[in-house]
Amino acid sequence: MLTTLAQLAKLVEGRLDIAVAGDEELPIAGAATLEVVQTGEITLADHEDRAADLANSAATAAIVTAEVPSPGKPTIVVEDVHAAFAKVVTHFRPQRSCQSVGISPAASISPTAQIAKGVDIHPGASIGDDVVIGAGSIIHAGARVMAGCRLGSDVTLFPNVVLYEETRVGDRAIIHAGAVLGAYGFGYREREGQHKLSAQLGNVEIGSDVEIGACVTIDRGTYGSTIIGDGTKVDNLVQIAHNCRIGKHNLICSQVGIAGSSSTDDYVVMAGQAGIRDHVHLGERAMVFSKAGVTNNVEAGQVVLGQPATPIRKQKLQVAAISKLPEMRKEFRAMKRQLAALQQQLEDEVKEKTGDQAA
Repeated sequence: MLTTLAQLAKLVEGRLDIAVAGDEELPIAGAATLEVVQTGEITLADHEDRAADLANSAATAAIVTAEVPSPGKPTIVVEDVHAAFAKVVTHFRPQRSCQSVGISPAASISPTAQIAKGVDIHPGASIGDDVVIGAGSIIHAGARVMAGCRLGSDVTLFPNVVLYEETRVGDRAIIHAGAVLGAYGFGYREREGQHKLSAQLGNVEIGSDVEIGACVTIDRGTYGSTIIGDGTKVDNLVQIAHNCRIGKHNLICSQVGIAGSSSTDDYVVMAGQAGIRDHVHLGERAMVFSKAGVTNNVEAGQVVLGQPATPIRKQKLQVAAISKLPEMRKEFRAMKRQLAALQQQLEDEVKEKTGDQAA
């Protein structure tokens, strides 16, 4: 699909900046990022430090912000580069339309389930007793919704999602393939020399506008609910243990592990592979850096990193000190040699003085 640069500028409501007359009619065949863009395609530069890469790229044109200096090729200047580029990508590679399939006869649906209008249930999905599914929801192939679950409107369950009994999912939630919500928590009591599973009587409650990534596991509460607040986004391969209470609009990145009964306020960010111990609370807008090990409460607005996690300023001082250890070790060994030499010199002087007195 060939589109002129002028047509793309109109599409994204941007300002066309050209150096040569006629550039507005340049044919553009596709869109790609700077790393892989080819001649005939348009790319993006979202910061002035990408200007050199843009100038050296094969791109025919670019979508940029006003702060990016002229790269010597035509540009479309916009306020939000990523929103504009997304429109262009969609123009060249339209997303596949999701046609309604209705309720497949190849799905297994309990006669006691309540299914609203406009719900799609694909082949191989399983809907248990007393399940309620809101209007416009989509249940993909292989998903299993067990007894007593409640799904709001416009919920999407991708293939092979499993919702254990009594799970609650709010409106417009998206749950990606392979996620498991409501499995038993990792809680045991030792009795007569054996580990016996403790009570698993709670459930999982997912708020509205939540997105849960592929292969995420969220365990049910022991007696009450494990809660994920409205608007929270959970990346792939995250583990959230029993009794956790996650606030609204949190961002939880890949491979984060949150132990039981921990909690967060709103707008908390946890970077990749961070670990949160049990019964810890993270205050509003706290940020946990990647691979941090959080063992104590984190105050609102505080940024922590390291193992164990400490405030960023303290951790930077520690890292700076550790980086100097090799040099300090050399200095210490040199000082030891100097001290030994001085000690030997002092002993020699004492012997010489004692010998003179004896003579």
